[in-house]
Amino acid sequence: MNADVIHRRRWLILAVLAASVFLVVVDNTIVNVALPRLSSDLGASTTQLQWIVDAYSLVFAGLLLAGGAIGDRLGRKGALQIGLVIFAAMSTLGAFSQNSGQLIAARAAMGIGAALVFPATLAILTNVFTDPTERAKAIGAWSAVSGAAVAFGPITGGLLLEHYWWGSVLLVNLPIVAVALIAGAILVPTSRDPEVGRFDIPGILLSISGIGLLVFTVIEGPHWGWTSTTTFGGFILSLVLLAGFVLRELRTDHPMLDVRVFRIARFSAAAGSIAVAFFALFGFIFLATQYFQFVRGYSTLSAGLHTLPFAIFAGITAPFAARLAMRFGPRRVIATGLLSMCVGLGIASTFTASTSYFGVVVWSMALMATGLSLVTSPATEAVMSSLPKEKAGAGAAVNDTTRELGGTLGVAVVGSVFASAYAPRIGEFLGQFPVPAEAIAAARDSVAAAIVVAGRAPQEVQASITAAASSAFMDGMSVGCLVAAGVALVGSITAFLLLPDRNSIYDHREPIAAEGLHT
Repeated sequence: MNADVIHRRRWLILAVLAASVFLVVVDNTIVNVALPRLSSDLGASTTQLQWIVDAYSLVFAGLLLAGGAIGDRLGRKGALQIGLVIFAAMSTLGAFSQNSGQLIAARAAMGIGAALVFPATLAILTNVFTDPTERAKAIGAWSAVSGAAVAFGPITGGLLLEHYWWGSVLLVNLPIVAVALIAGAILVPTSRDPEVGRFDIPGILLSISGIGLLVFTVIEGPHWGWTSTTTFGGFILSLVLLAGFVLRELRTDHPMLDVRVFRIARFSAAAGSIAVAFFALFGFIFLATQYFQFVRGYSTLSAGLHTLPFAIFAGITAPFAARLAMRFGPRRVIATGLLSMCVGLGIASTFTASTSYFGVVVWSMALMATGLSLVTSPATEAVMSSLPKEKAGAGAAVNDTTRELGGTLGVAVVGSVFASAYAPRIGEFLGQFPVPAEAIAAARDSVAAAIVVAGRAPQEVQASITAAASSAFMDGMSVGCLVAAGVALVGSITAFLLLPDRNSIYDHREPIAAEGLHT
């Protein structure tokens, strides 16, 4: 496919890339609205629910660097299409899972496909849109679609669950994959890095094991005890593995990721800002979908629709984010975005069962959605414009890895903080009644089980147990939102201090080559 044909088709190519990225991002959140159904139908505990969400994003994050490397070496179009096929096949297997373990395994396998798709879309985009101004607009559209996908996940899931069984939230992927495969085969050009070396197998293994162990330790921390030897050992070993990855990449002639790119201030600060934004977002969504159903009593469809303001405000803000960054500089825009998310999460920490939806709840989501849009597009452009286009795969992989790792840790950390606050409270309350020990243990594992326990208790105490479960949930949600707000605040301050002003990035010139990169 020659350059003229690619240029004429560039916006159609962007549509195919946007559909592909929508697919893999929406699966980060589409299962969240199904968590109550999964808790009852599959008997999933809070930890298992975390793993149903995190198995996908953990493998997704852990393999993104490898996925970017495969695309750079073997061709990004091929990586994109192979990833879509894997994604569809594993979605089908997951839809017919008979227990939590099977679903977790299928979701993890879906992450393999997503890790091939996501970096390929951004790398292809960077190579197709060679004009810096058009590239900024294209990245803005790409970011808007990926941000909207996060919000549309619960809505789509709620609509499907209103009429079908929970597996429908995975089978819905199949027609989208079919369209993306056919259109991609016709429209999308292939590209690769002409100067890459052999695969860095030790680097791949170190990155996967280090990231995987870190998230596993965070999820299991409440059960092991935060001060236990096992927890400390998990954190220390994960840091050792990640340090080993950095040393390996510095010393090998053919690194999977040249970690010296992190010496570029705008690259590392922008990537970190993306991680912080998705940490806060995914942590909130994990709790909010359960809040709408368990505490407020909404149906799955209603719970999904009640997240619609998030998509609306993200859609309104996203098209203007890149323009604002060009005018005021990424430092101010990204820092303001993270601060907006911090304020929204602070408001969310005050939610109660009776909080006004068309007031406090909507405004908190509006602030978070607006903040997310102000971060993603300018930060992605800052990451990608820091590197020459031949290194687009590496830049895309870092951008996507920080995003997915941030989201994965958001669910893990916020979910674990929630569990640490919720479980003792409900356990202490149920201990006052002649409730079997196994029922108390189940109630400590999930609020869904606590509601089941309430339904089986004597009628005179059912209301008290339900109210206690709701109160314990809100205590956990409050602490979880405050932790996410604190992370967003630190991210905002860091972005303002480290990101440069507009003239060093948005000057309409070709992006500079990164100092110290292998060529």
